[in-house]
Amino acid sequence: MEKATGHSILKTTNLSIGYTSKKVKTIIASNINIELKKGELVGLIGANGIGKSTLLRTLSNVQNALNGTIKINGKDITTHNPIALAKVMSLVLTEQITSKNLSVFELVALGRQPYTNWLGKLCRKDIEIVNKSLQQTNIANLKYKKCFELSDGQLQKVMIARALAQDTNLIILDEPTTHLDMYHKAYILKLLQKLAQETQKTIVFSSHEVELALQLCSKLIVISKKEVVSDTPNNLIEAGVFDNLFPKDLIAFDKKTQSFKVKK
Repeated sequence: MEKATGHSILKTTNLSIGYTSKKVKTIIASNINIELKKGELVGLIGANGIGKSTLLRTLSNVQNALNGTIKINGKDITTHNPIALAKVMSLVLTEQITSKNLSVFELVALGRQPYTNWLGKLCRKDIEIVNKSLQQTNIANLKYKKCFELSDGQLQKVMIARALAQDTNLIILDEPTTHLDMYHKAYILKLLQKLAQETQKTIVFSSHEVELALQLCSKLIVISKKEVVSDTPNNLIEAGVFDNLFPKDLIAFDKKTQSFKVKK
């Protein structure tokens, strides 16, 4: 694993995100300047359709930036080949996995692919890392279960374990609490908080669970129609960022309780 320079894991400079169709650029957000440090749990929040997934895809080099730069461990993301990028960043997307016939151990072991030979043969170190990842996510007891036998919450923990097994400084997750009930949403985000603190990995996730993110994250990235800002939850609250996160006709943000209230 590469060492981070000055504990800065990911940094964007004047980043613009969006898409290009028939050579016409459509900018979703611009002038994005964020810096994420080692060991931070970072929540990416905003209204539906505002561009959260586009930003995550751009930060993970799945989608090209329209302008600006993204650096991981001080190195421009575009200079990484796929194997090199897989050794510094793990990505957990919302797409359904096609390998549910694999056992939990086998699926988590796929995280070792950047390090194994072309046959995918695991060495003793690989097996130790996979087993440690299972323990860190509290699923060692599911090791030999087939993935199609798992609940949504269990499967999400398996995907997090696979990202841990990849042994990168940065883990990016796109809406890891989708389809989970309130308890399991809180469980997954609490687990991510614990992993960030214990492993000192930088973990970034997008979510609609704004109030949980406010309680558990060390930093937030907030996308609105006006701008993209990043800071600690308390600083963002004091700056009034959440007052305009959603249309004011139905809900309002209460600074005292750090929660949204439905207007009567």
